[in-house]
Amino acid sequence: MCIYSANNFRTSIKVNVGRLKQDQVPMKAKTISVFIAVPPAEVYTFASNPANLPAWVPSFCKSVEFANGQWVIQSPEGPAVFAFVESNAYGVLDHTITFAPGLKLTNPMRVVPNGSGSELLFTLFQHEGMSDQQFTEDESNVQSDLDTLRRLLESKHG
Repeated sequence: MCIYSANNFRTSIKVNVGRLKQDQVPMKAKTISVFIAVPPAEVYTFASNPANLPAWVPSFCKSVEFANGQWVIQSPEGPAVFAFVESNAYGVLDHTITFAPGLKLTNPMRVVPNGSGSELLFTLFQHEGMSDQQFTEDESNVQSDLDTLRRLLESKHG
């Protein structure tokens, strides 16, 4: 999940909040995927539960609690509100992390069938102000976390 490099994101989002234009230059994007030898419904059920985040996103989510009707994670940058889109039958796991009012990061994520297993896809964006090195580091973190999820689910599935 690119809930990574909040400090880099904070710099770029402060510049861009409320200034999106139709002619805005597209951000560099990379979709990272991992095959998981577990049916999509099982991947979706586990991954869509915010209580499971510390188990598979250890690089970003140190802990999580449900407080005042929202999920609050403890990230390296401090507390943040975490929210998935509504539960759905399409495998959509898009989620938003709010670090402070007006400081949000939305990440597209999907689980789709692939043979008897699943493909989990996460699209990472290089936000304005994020260096190529920071983007590469985020990509590595996302890949590592998706691999952690794969190992965890495959070991439980047997």
